[in-house]
Formats: sequence, structure tokens, C-alpha cells
Amino acid sequence: MRTYLIDELSPPDMEKIRGFLRDHTTHSSLDQIFWVRIPDDLLSETQFQHRECQPHVFAMELGPDWVRMELFVRTLKSMRCHCPAYCTTQQRNFIFNFADSMIKRLKIRT
Repeated sequence: MRTYLIDELSPPDMEKIRGFLRDHTTHSSLDQIFWVRIPDDLLSETQFQHRECQPHVFAMELGPDWVRMELFVRTLKSMRCHCPAYCTTQQRNFIFNFADSMIKRLKIRT
């Protein structure tokens, strides 16, 4: 799986990130996984056409001192559809910007 990893984070910074994700994302049934919605205007043509599969999201996973963003856009509604795919360049930029904005907003040193 292709991912974007930010590591060597302090426990207080990890708590800030966890709180931010609780407030701004969809929490999965697993404590360490959060879903971030990809804006509709960034969806691929196939993803946009698959309204029944929306929302399309990417996963953020928290570890003890790291946060990892999957560079894979998926649907939370079906695992058998062909609309999930590795992110486009625009979607990848959105993921990187989401992470960078979160770090800046929370004043986390990396």
C-alpha cells in the first residue's frame, strides 16, 4: 500500500492529532482508523459517476508515535466496486495538504 507517513511524534502531539481527527473526520470502528472524505470536485470520473458508492474517502491510521495516510481512495459502501483506486495527482495533493494543514493548525513540530 502506498502511504504518506509522519513519524517521531510526541505523545502530546499524538493526542492533539487524535482530537483533531475526532472533530473533523469520520471515525471507523477501529480506534486508530479515521476516514477523510475526498471532495466531490476531486473525484475521478468513475468515482463521481458512482453516486451510490459515495462518499469516497482515504484512511488515516494512528500509531504510538506516527500518523499514516493511505494514498488509496475507497468507498465505505462496497468492497466489490471498481471505483476505489490509488489517488489521482489532485487527490494526492489534497491528502498532503490535509496533513500539512493539520500539522500547522495544531502547531506540531516535525
